[in-house]
Amino acid sequence: MARIHLIEGPVGAGKSTFAASLSQRIGAPHINLDDWMTTLFRADRPASEVMPWYSERKERCIEQIWKLTCSLLACKVDTVLELGLIRRALREDFYRRVDDAGYPLSVYVLDAPREVRHQRVRERNRARAATFSMEVPDAIFELASDMWEPPHDEEVGFRNIQLIETAVARGDALGS
Repeated sequence: MARIHLIEGPVGAGKSTFAASLSQRIGAPHINLDDWMTTLFRADRPASEVMPWYSERKERCIEQIWKLTCSLLACKVDTVLELGLIRRALREDFYRRVDDAGYPLSVYVLDAPREVRHQRVRERNRARAATFSMEVPDAIFELASDMWEPPHDEEVGFRNIQLIETAVARGDALGS
């Protein structure tokens, strides 16, 4: 049976780099929420009140990504999802959806020290290389970092989450 590979972690942890590598290794499409958001909505982003605007569009994108994922799984194709589920409640909602549909799930949570992640994001903003999808200003980095809720012990144990420390495992050049 095809499997969902969910990649999560705070901004700058190395998620996109890890997801691209995993995607290549297992021959599965990498579906990245940031790419969808940038392509579909960047031109319409307001100057203020960004979070409510972003949240509503994120929900719509995740609904479409879920439909696409189900179609791929029905064709026996694994999927690598990078959805930005930075709050535990959002991950729990996604886990329930996967459980209700009966799909196997592998979860990878990447992390690195905050300053390492901040340097990566600044470098990604500057270089605009392969993992760049949108500029992340310092204020947004701080906001998103403050919002990140790492998995608690019960979530890790129940979901058999692979915790990956990217500053140790892959080096500081890793971007997300």
